[in-house]
Amino acid sequence: MEEEKKIVGVEADDAKVTAESPVEAKPDAGQAPRSNDRRGPRGDRRGPRQGGKRPDRRNEPKEFDDRVVFINRVSKTVKGGRRMKFTALVAIGDHKGRYGFAVGKAAEVPDAIKKATEAAKKNIHKLHLVKKGATLSHEVIGKFGACNVYLKPAPEGTGIIAGGPVRAILELAGVQNVCSKVYGSRAAINIVRATSQGLDNLKSYKEMKILRGKE
Repeated sequence: MEEEKKIVGVEADDAKVTAESPVEAKPDAGQAPRSNDRRGPRGDRRGPRQGGKRPDRRNEPKEFDDRVVFINRVSKTVKGGRRMKFTALVAIGDHKGRYGFAVGKAAEVPDAIKKATEAAKKNIHKLHLVKKGATLSHEVIGKFGACNVYLKPAPEGTGIIAGGPVRAILELAGVQNVCSKVYGSRAAINIVRATSQGLDNLKSYKEMKILRGKE
């Protein structure tokens, strides 16, 4: 009887140990052991991020500055009614002699501006600037359609005497002293194209001295 009590007591003690501290189940021979590292949801194998933060690209310097010159709402009449869209004229430049412009169309204004900016980056023009005074090398008249834009170099301290579309192109191109006058059509896109045509026809300071027989 005493031996039976001892056996019963040992079994009861084993039951208490099992209830208080459960033993971890050993993995089977064919089952791969589980890793203790905490990852994302199933299928996410990217692992932990380095540093824990994404790189902040908002403070990175831009290659070109952009400016919205004109926004217009247009409509197209179809069988079901009118389809309204927006067109945006955007000019870009690096203030060092490079500039560009383009028109974008979309159903929303931000999308139209984004399209125009991307198209302007593919339409870059270069400008010859006079180092002293950051002005033009000579007078020029830009023509496009019924619009004529007269550009005249100015001495240092004059500033940019020009209207909205012409001012946007000249400032982004890096011109600091110039006088201008627009004749004919006052459409923003025509003024910008006429200004660009005139700037493209500019010759360098050395070329003008040769043409005038001063060298």
